[in-house]
Amino acid sequence: MNLGHSLRLTVDQDWDIQLDSHGRIVTCTGPYAIAQHVSNAIKLWTNDAYFDPQRGIPHKVVDLGIKLQPSIVISRFKSAALSVEGVAGVDVQDLKTDKRKLTCMVNLHLTDGSTAAVEAGAEVETN
Repeated sequence: MNLGHSLRLTVDQDWDIQLDSHGRIVTCTGPYAIAQHVSNAIKLWTNDAYFDPQRGIPHKVVDLGIKLQPSIVISRFKSAALSVEGVAGVDVQDLKTDKRKLTCMVNLHLTDGSTAAVEAGAEVETN
């Protein structure tokens, strides 16, 4: 997925956009932008992206109402992360489920040699 197709915004801990001293929206680049893009890719469900409904993780089709298999979820999260331009490797750790919420840490190895980490999650039905 090419990063050139989206505006990478700098956000605070509440995911609110930031403004610079001139009132312009602050954008980001480098590892932070890639980590933000990976976080979005992991949270995207199929049929949620209006112009590209095939993109995303098919939680609704295969996961709802059944016990989640951690290895399958980790594999899907890795695939989503690796689809982002600039990501060379992915390590998913500490996958936890709590009723309807999945959380994990996604450690990224970027093509420029740097690293980044994403605390990721998704709302799904887990029995």
